Amino acid sequence: MAESFKIVENPEKPLSMHPKKFALWLFLVTIVMIFASLTSAYLVKKGDGNWRTVDLPSLFWVTSGIIVVSSAVLHIAYRAAKKDLIENVKWGLLITLVLGIAFTVGQFYSWGQLIDNNIYLVGGNPSESFVYLLSGFHLLHVVGGLIFGIVVTVNAFKYKVHSKSTTQIEMFATYWHFVGALWIYLFVFLMLNHQ
Repeated sequence: MAESFKIVENPEKPLSMHPKKFALWLFLVTIVMIFASLTSAYLVKKGDGNWRTVDLPSLFWVTSGIIVVSSAVLHIAYRAAKKDLIENVKWGLLITLVLGIAFTVGQFYSWGQLIDNNIYLVGGNPSESFVYLLSGFHLLHVVGGLIFGIVVTVNAFKYKVHSKSTTQIEMFATYWHFVGALWIYLFVFLMLNHQ
């Protein structure tokens, strides 16, 4: 008696992503495109001549350190959420927000340093305007991240962020790490091209 065997292949699971995470990644791609166009415009305008050397504010170094530390603290909070260390999550999120606010205040003081050096947004050399434009537009995205971070922090205090519910903190971490990396890119770009 011959037995018949049927070979049944397991269907492949389609690639899938949480819809909110997908929307976040699309948003990040648009931000990359915007800053790529801004830095390209910077280089094109610099190539036209009539370019003034702008000494970058020394506080840019401080704010760069702040945003890197805030990113590291948020990563620790995210890992704590995966392990249900809720108190660590709360503290990590709070510290991240405080550091984000410190970054924001530091950027305003940086602009004060620019003004003290007679470097203005309008009426001066285009190189001066670009420093304000790049740092200001970045700061706008940081403020958006802070608002998102406040929402995640409130939810953490309501015990809605834990090992079985990490989507919000993961999205916040992704966005915050991106914004931090973007600032480092902009700062290095400005340092290398400010002359």
